[in-house]
Formats: sequence, structure tokens, C-alpha cells
Amino acid sequence: MLLFAVATAAGAETVKPDDVSFEDITVASLTDAPGDAASGKLVMVDRKLGNCLACHQVSDASDHLFQGDVGPALDGVATRYEAPMLRAIVVNAKHVFGDQTIMPGFYTLDVGIDVAEEFRGQTILTAQEVEDVVAYLQTLTQE
Repeated sequence: MLLFAVATAAGAETVKPDDVSFEDITVASLTDAPGDAASGKLVMVDRKLGNCLACHQVSDASDHLFQGDVGPALDGVATRYEAPMLRAIVVNAKHVFGDQTIMPGFYTLDVGIDVAEEFRGQTILTAQEVEDVVAYLQTLTQE
């Protein structure tokens, strides 16, 4: 399955979730602003935002308790995947790994049918938060 994000309007500052099209194994940047690794780490460890540590372990975040073991450890993830592929996984892991993955899509509106009314039509993360998470993941080069 191939992934590639495109903006429908030339010069768009942020690609909207509905404008992300899946044609290649990568997703281009969702914003005109580069990601900030420090902000990305904060998003990842925040239990109300990324909540990545619910399923993954990250040695760089060892001061955060109760890290999960459902998903693979993220140590060294930057040596396994380039930024465009990491972005594709964060945007919508089901398009990368298939419907069997329990990893949610963080920048998609295709989230199933049992969504609380207050969260319908919303993504888990903003486009900039996705870019920040990808920037942080790119710092994780040590296994």
C-alpha cells in the first residue's frame, strides 16, 4: 500500500485531513513549518494527546512511568524509517500496516463508528503536532 499527501490548493499552509491522499509509502510534510522535536516529545508523552507511551517504550522518556509493550519500542526508529514513512504511520497507521493494527490514525477523520459526539469530525493531533512528533521520532537513532 502506498501513501503520499498532497494539498489540493497550491501553497496551502496545512494539508487538511481529507486532503491527505494515499498513493505512495510516504507522506509529505503536512505544514509549511518544520517540526519541533522538543514539542513532539511533549505530545508523545502527554496521556491526553499522543499517548504513545501507552503502547510503546522510549528510553529517552524513561522518566515517564507505565510505558507499554503492545507496539514495538521506538528506540532506533529513525534508523528503521525515514521521516516521510514515520509521518505516514502517524497520520494513519491502518493505511500502512492494515486494519489489524490497533494503532490509531492521529491525523485522519476515518476513526470508526463509535466516536463520542464531542470528538466527531476532529483529528487526535493537529498537522503541526504530527510534524513535531515526526521531528522527535527522527532524534531516536539509538537502539
